[in-house]
Amino acid sequence: MAVATTYTSAQKFLHWTLFVLVVLLYALTYGDAFYSRGDPAVAFFWRLHISFGLLLAALVFWRVVLRGLRGAPGLPSEMSAPEQAAAKIGHFILYALLIAIPVLGILLTWFRGDALSFFGLFTIPAPFAPDRATARTIRELHSLCANGVLIMAGIHAAAALYHHFVRRDAILTRMLPGDR
Repeated sequence: MAVATTYTSAQKFLHWTLFVLVVLLYALTYGDAFYSRGDPAVAFFWRLHISFGLLLAALVFWRVVLRGLRGAPGLPSEMSAPEQAAAKIGHFILYALLIAIPVLGILLTWFRGDALSFFGLFTIPAPFAPDRATARTIRELHSLCANGVLIMAGIHAAAALYHHFVRRDAILTRMLPGDR
C-alpha cells in the first residue's frame, strides 16, 4: 500500500469546515453581548450556537472516523524526533478538545434544563433534571476547552506557516484544497 503524501479531499474539507465552525461558534458566544438581557436575539444566538455545535460534533465524528480509516500522511523525515512528537501531541490535543467541547456543550444544555434543537429540525429533550451547580461547572469546562482549542489552533497554524515559509516543506500544502 502506498503511503499518502497529502490528505484526501474529504479530510481537507472537514479540516477547513471545522476551522470555520470553531470561529463561528466562538463569535456566536459573544453575539449576545450586543443585546440587553431578555432580548429575543440572545436566545436566537444560543439556539444557533447549539445547532452549529451539534453540527461540529457530527463533523468531528466524521473526521475521527476518516482519520482512523485513511490515516494521515507521514511527517517529513527532516523533522527531528522531538518535532514529530510535538506534532503528534498537538494533533491529539486538538482532537481531544474538538470532542470534549461539543460533549460538554450538550451536557451543559441538558443540565440547564433545555432541550437540544438542531436548527429546529429535531429536538432531543434533557434526559435528567436541571442542576444549576453542575451546569455552572460544565460551562466553565466548556469555556476552558473552547479557549484551549483557539490557543492550540493558533499554535497549529503558526507551525504550519513556519513549515511553509521557513522550512519550505510540504506540511501546509498537503492540507490545502486541490492536489487530489
